[in-house]
Amino acid sequence: MKIWTSEHIFDHPWETVTTAAIHIDPSGKLHSHRLLSTEWGLPSIVKSLIGAARMKTYIQEHSVVDPVEKTMKLKSTNISFTNMVSVDERLTHKPHPQDPGKTILTQEAIITMKGVSLSSYFEELMASMMSSNTSKGQEAIEWVIHKLNAEIEELTASARGSIRTPMAAAAFAEKWS
Repeated sequence: MKIWTSEHIFDHPWETVTTAAIHIDPSGKLHSHRLLSTEWGLPSIVKSLIGAARMKTYIQEHSVVDPVEKTMKLKSTNISFTNMVSVDERLTHKPHPQDPGKTILTQEAIITMKGVSLSSYFEELMASMMSSNTSKGQEAIEWVIHKLNAEIEELTASARGSIRTPMAAAAFAEKWS
């Protein structure tokens, strides 16, 4: 068994990071189940063992967003190739304890290879691949936050413009009447 962990600090408040990751409904809590798929490019040694250059994998994910506790927890596990490998991943987003303007993302994955010689090598290889791919998820959240902030700025500017226009028109009409 190989346990891989990671921690990333987003330079944004918990509310911003979780809103970028998942929409929170008006009741305040969100429970969601998703079925995801991914395709892994495999090293030649793995290809020779399973006879495929790429492997499409299906994953089930359960997430709970708790705005009272300010946590967002995601649990995912693979549901394909379970006879060869098991990957149970946990992600937790929560406010940074010293800086509420930042959010801590903690990730952990338990990787277990089954019935394969050199299993510790393959577990380490998968942990390394997960570690190198972690930044992609973090970059995606940052991209969504950037897009949300840009939309908010655009709406704010638009609202200011529409507020000024009637006020300017009223002032103009008052001055000339």
